[in-house]
Amino acid sequence: MASNQKTPSLLEGSVSAHLQRLALPMVWGILATMSFNVVDTYFVAQLGDAPLAAMSFTFPVVMVINALAIGLGAGTSSAVARAYGAGDLARVRRLVTDATLLALIVAIVVSMVGLATIDPLFRMLGAQERLLPLIRDYMTPWYLGAVFAVIPMVAMSALRAIGNSALTGRIMIGVALLNLIIDPIFIFGLFGFPRLELFGAALATVTARAISFGVAFYYLVRKEHILAAPIWQWAVVRDSWRKLLAVGLPAMATNVIIPMSGGVVVALVAVHGADAVAGLGVAMRIEPVALIVFYALSAVVGPFLGQNAGAGRHARLAETVAILARFCVMFGLGLALVLFFVGGPVASLFSKSPQVLAVAVAYLSLVPFSYAGYGFVMSANAAFNGLGHPLPGTLISFLRVLGLYLPLAWLGNRFWGIQGLFVATVISNLVLGAVAYAWLKKYIAAEAGGENTLSQGQGASR
Repeated sequence: MASNQKTPSLLEGSVSAHLQRLALPMVWGILATMSFNVVDTYFVAQLGDAPLAAMSFTFPVVMVINALAIGLGAGTSSAVARAYGAGDLARVRRLVTDATLLALIVAIVVSMVGLATIDPLFRMLGAQERLLPLIRDYMTPWYLGAVFAVIPMVAMSALRAIGNSALTGRIMIGVALLNLIIDPIFIFGLFGFPRLELFGAALATVTARAISFGVAFYYLVRKEHILAAPIWQWAVVRDSWRKLLAVGLPAMATNVIIPMSGGVVVALVAVHGADAVAGLGVAMRIEPVALIVFYALSAVVGPFLGQNAGAGRHARLAETVAILARFCVMFGLGLALVLFFVGGPVASLFSKSPQVLAVAVAYLSLVPFSYAGYGFVMSANAAFNGLGHPLPGTLISFLRVLGLYLPLAWLGNRFWGIQGLFVATVISNLVLGAVAYAWLKKYIAAEAGGENTLSQGQGASR
């Protein structure tokens, strides 16, 4: 490959060693990113109940916009990784450039539509009139800075696609630390700064992300040399966008369905009372941290498989699937045993109520035994995206949530109470984990068989 690679080639060497090297910095980066909402919530809570309630109304909107950014990032990562693995550096530069242009257009549309619809949108979401001025204080700078939420996602996905996940991890950690530092300064008006309250919370987030924007683009342009000048030819740009959105749109749908289903589950649990909802909430705070290794692994599986698929290394693809399956089973079981024994003490850090703790402990004693399946579902989604064939991953996610989980959750909750709902979660994770494994393994075998048949046919024609 004619490139000045600064990271070890993903096309050679130990598959498991590469996955470990790529995933480890992402563990810390994702953990730092998770701290964003925690930090903002903590400082805004010091302002009183009304500002906290106002910011809480913004979370669903922010999550949907983040889903758009994640989808664009997934499309960029998939297309760039496959072109990079094939050694087509000119195509890599074209894809990264056109992805950035698309992200810029999306960000501008988000800003314009968002600013024009703040009041009617949040009225529709149930916000009281007295909260609307506070919501405007938060969402106005957030919408104006949407470019710094969307474009860095694409830029860092491009960096991961060429194997530089260490840099993206460091950027994520740096942004979270900067947000932690400037949040109280902007919110409370420290060190001579004006007191900006909710406006300051959003401004701190935008400022921190603007720094990530600058750093990511410095590396894309000056270090990796994979960002070129735009080509104003519609046919060229359209071809790039089609490749990006072929993966990006299904990825957006996958990222939207999970939080939507979470709202349905909360409604099911609510029939058991406020303590049950609070207990589930405690478990939901602990679960993402427990699953962080699976999140990190899914973030790097796509680029790894994409590069090897682009280079035609089908044996390495099959080896990756086997390694992922073994890891998910062993790590998932280990994680379940840890939470079985320490779930109670950890949950007690969030609540002292026996009723709340009973629900949280019931969840953490049972559901983690299905994390192996859920972990593989996440990796399979990322794998199909990386291979440029996203529909199976999207279908698996929809089947898990809409086809199996929600119907089973309704039945289990109706006939066996909240324990039945948790059993539904276990069944859904394990069944769809097995389906994801079988589907991904079969897909890669079929691709390898098709490539071999094509090669034999070309040899015979010669």
